[in-house]
Amino acid sequence: MDLNSIRNALHEQPFKPFDLCLADGRRVSIKHPEFVAMNNRVVVVLDEESFSTTIEQLLIVSLEHSAAKGKGGNGSTKFDFCTFSGA
Repeated sequence: MDLNSIRNALHEQPFKPFDLCLADGRRVSIKHPEFVAMNNRVVVVLDEESFSTTIEQLLIVSLEHSAAKGKGGNGSTKFDFCTFSGA
């Protein structure tokens, strides 16, 4: 996935939470832009406890906007699984 798409999503006003879908089916929820750092190769996502998840660009297959789900607070990282349709 093109990292500029992620940068654009992080700078949207007002910010809309989104999920990064990974090649292995996991989903990483981005609840607030201040919990994400990135360069030209990786995306680092922090959770409320300052645990970090580093994701290689090649492992990100899509970005999906989503409404904030349940509890977890602002900026928490949630792992879920993406469902892919099509062949």
